[in-house]
Amino acid sequence: MPAVGKVYLVGAGPGAADLITVRGARLLGEAEVVLYDALVTPEMLALCPQADLISVGKRAGQRSAAQDFINQQLVDCARKYARVVRLKGGDPMLFGRADEELTALEAEGIEVEVVPGITTAVAAAAAAKQPLTKRGIARSVAFFTSSTAPGEDDLSGIPSTDTLVQYMGGREAIATAQRLLQQGRRPETPVLVLENVSRHDQRIERITLAKLAHGLATPHGPVLVMLGEAMEARPLQGS
Repeated sequence: MPAVGKVYLVGAGPGAADLITVRGARLLGEAEVVLYDALVTPEMLALCPQADLISVGKRAGQRSAAQDFINQQLVDCARKYARVVRLKGGDPMLFGRADEELTALEAEGIEVEVVPGITTAVAAAAAAKQPLTKRGIARSVAFFTSSTAPGEDDLSGIPSTDTLVQYMGGREAIATAQRLLQQGRRPETPVLVLENVSRHDQRIERITLAKLAHGLATPHGPVLVMLGEAMEARPLQGS
């Protein structure tokens, strides 16, 4: 066993165990220890029965592991195990705090490899059969979140693109919709609200921006909000 192990930041994908990449699944099967996010399912963890499991989940609005503590756990595990997997929901490089973890590991001279995953927005578009781009209607897409650093305005940086996808958008639905209406978006702008994307309890709701401004029901899982003219329901074949 080497004096210092190697860490893999692996994207778990949106939730369904069979949406992880082949490389990600292989690394889970070879890992000695897996540090996993709160949204990782038991079915996903079943892919690594041989590994020691450490929950380092971070959930918005709930008590969770501090990022500095997670960074230190990764360093400590790399000094104890040869093969360490940090299993992160979606893709590690999109809203996954990968920068902090990469920086902490590199500062200690620990080798790191990143294995991409299917980010939730792409899985959501597939689940709803609703392309994020559409010729002649939408040629630009932005992914954004209202989670910011302390002291920053949560909504001042809403992108100006044809299609908008807001991660962790449930709690901020009213504020987001009001800001977009103020910016001139049509009240009738189509909106898709998806909860628990790719899982057995997935829920998809079609509403308008005006309705979004009145808020959403209390969710039972992570919420993704997609809006823009490209979200208009496609006509059924033969209708």
